[in-house]
Amino acid sequence: MRSFLRLISIFFVLLSYLENTFAGITSTFVRSQWPSVDIPLDNEVFAVPKGHNAPQQVHITQGDYDGKAVIISWVTSDEPGSSEVQYGTTKGQYDRSAEGNGTSYTFYKYKSGYIHRCLLDGLEYDTKYYYKVGSGVSSREFWFQTPPTIDPDASYKFGIIGDLGQTHNSLSTLQHYMVSGAQAVLFLGDLSYADRYKYNDVGLRWDTWGRFIEQSAAFQPWIWCAGNHEIEYMPDMEEIDTFKSYLHRYPTPYLASKSTSPLWYAIRRASAHVIVLSSYSSFVKYTLQWMWLREEFKRVDREKTPWLIVLMHVPLYNSNDVHFMEGEGMRAVFEKWFVRNRVDIVFAGHVHAYERSYRISNIQYNVSSGDRDPVPDKFAPLYITVGDGGNQEGLAGRFSDPQPDYSAFREASYGHSTLEIKNRTHAFYHWNRNDDGKKVATDSFILHNQYWVSSSRRRKLKKRCSRSIAKEIVTG
Repeated sequence: MRSFLRLISIFFVLLSYLENTFAGITSTFVRSQWPSVDIPLDNEVFAVPKGHNAPQQVHITQGDYDGKAVIISWVTSDEPGSSEVQYGTTKGQYDRSAEGNGTSYTFYKYKSGYIHRCLLDGLEYDTKYYYKVGSGVSSREFWFQTPPTIDPDASYKFGIIGDLGQTHNSLSTLQHYMVSGAQAVLFLGDLSYADRYKYNDVGLRWDTWGRFIEQSAAFQPWIWCAGNHEIEYMPDMEEIDTFKSYLHRYPTPYLASKSTSPLWYAIRRASAHVIVLSSYSSFVKYTLQWMWLREEFKRVDREKTPWLIVLMHVPLYNSNDVHFMEGEGMRAVFEKWFVRNRVDIVFAGHVHAYERSYRISNIQYNVSSGDRDPVPDKFAPLYITVGDGGNQEGLAGRFSDPQPDYSAFREASYGHSTLEIKNRTHAFYHWNRNDDGKKVATDSFILHNQYWVSSSRRRKLKKRCSRSIAKEIVTG
């Protein structure tokens, strides 16, 4: 029995160091290239629903701070129609309704359809709801599942997608994600890539992308983060209002987290507290985003939501030649907060490749210290870049050589990630390469929670586990 308990103790020690013990790997995999071109407009994934004024581009996101509300958005193209949503817990029986509102916008000479958004609040946790939008024979029906109640041991599975676009590679990523079993998407920015087009085609490509993602986004919440391709500053087309299309089409529950902008906000979902930041908004000291984040960290309660996740578009650590050091400004401002608050993971996109760091930090560096290299830091988050959704700009395959010490794994392929939270202490992470139609779990590991698996709590957990196992041996 003593030998068995010793093995168990060694097992826990090995687990506690799992995230930081392997030498860095640069994958030698070279994928068979699919064309990085947008899917033709006549493809069925862009099909307009049949019927006069039928709702299209239906998508949902979380509508409050704690997961008991959703915002449902859709577009009608022929006339405004109704902004009402009918819903209930039995398919085809809608005993409740909510009234939303509609808007539209112009971009160059393009005029959008009528964009509707409606808040369903006061929902029950862990409940399947069916909902209907539109009216008459052109109405459409969907469903969604609310998350479990806020609880430190609530299990939940997130998908992570970035830089998606609307190419054949994008479709491969989306289809693979949809069979992953994940319950919500953490989206890392760069949605439609419509800004790569000109004139009226900018708006039209937002419409096609909305229809493209509906197959997933109408049934589960996508948590939005804005990227550079959402800025759409195009003075040559007399369009100088930034994020215009994005803000009209993809609402966020920013007011629920006391934010002053839809571009940065926070939600709590199951056992996770998710903070969304804007890489392309002011973030230095005393700006609105800086002041909001300072207060939001104070609202984080790791006893209730132990998993602390940050989303942004530009990675703070990146060893790819593409976009190298672009996140340095935000790193210099916020990294010390991430370490101080024991953030578990920082997810980013922007670089069209996959990369995972070790737990490292560079908070000791300043202009006079000269100690500029990141160092191992057990209190730091993991930094993971998932900018490989499949857009038409193609892959970023120019990694720096040699691989930096802070980089654990990197590969230039298309894919998505999943983070499966099991309880307050452990989660399973997978990055899935999409290789010519096959899903390959290429990078995976057990993630240890930064709050509950701190040194003192780890000792208590080991002792509790050892006592439990010893009791089973004695009584068994």
